[in-house]
Amino acid sequence: MTRLSVNINKVATLRNARGGNLPDVEHFARCCESLGADGITVHPRPDERHITRQDVILLKDIVTSEFNIEGNPQSQFVQLVEQVRPTQVTLVPDGHDQLTSNHGWDTKTHLAFLQPVIASFKSKGIRVSVFVDPDPEMVEYAQIAGADRVELYTGPYAEMFEHDPDKALRSYRPAAEKARQLALGLNAGHDLNLHNLKPFVQAFPWIDEVSIGHALISDALYLGIAETIRQYKEQLQLS
Repeated sequence: MTRLSVNINKVATLRNARGGNLPDVEHFARCCESLGADGITVHPRPDERHITRQDVILLKDIVTSEFNIEGNPQSQFVQLVEQVRPTQVTLVPDGHDQLTSNHGWDTKTHLAFLQPVIASFKSKGIRVSVFVDPDPEMVEYAQIAGADRVELYTGPYAEMFEHDPDKALRSYRPAAEKARQLALGLNAGHDLNLHNLKPFVQAFPWIDEVSIGHALISDALYLGIAETIRQYKEQLQLS
């Protein structure tokens, strides 16, 4: 079954809006794990507008499932990841002031940059996933760069799914098939929700992991976090 990693950035956003430590990000991570989450994802940004460097350091000793840190591998991020040594690092080409991730790496153009970064992380026992658009060539060059996995940027899938689900799935098949052909692990997550998640994992049952934050935390406002995690895990059960 595809594993569910809960991105807790939005919990930190809520805390930071008021100051103090309510809600408690670290306690929330523990709760998610106890309720069945298979992993915890964070995406620290240079401006620390949600997850902070200190959060990441504290979470190192709290998360007992898979810990996934996302971000652009600039020097401060690289230092943080090497200090924490999570299960997985997901390399995302975000600008420093970018609101949210909206494109993947051009792994062919940036091959020379990505190769040593990936090699360094892997030498420290960290699994490396590269965030890419659903383009078979970008998947192929991620493999050439040395990545263990790719995460397909699923924002366009979610948008297209609303008016043409079949076309949305067809547009992702070449990249998903290329990952399987190359024996690359496959992740996804951006803009996946209770409406569009199950068709995606049914179409590509070899997806290893989905990391979901904004939609999942939003659903938790209505359903509660326990019921929300239960429903997302249910979407990942293909039988």
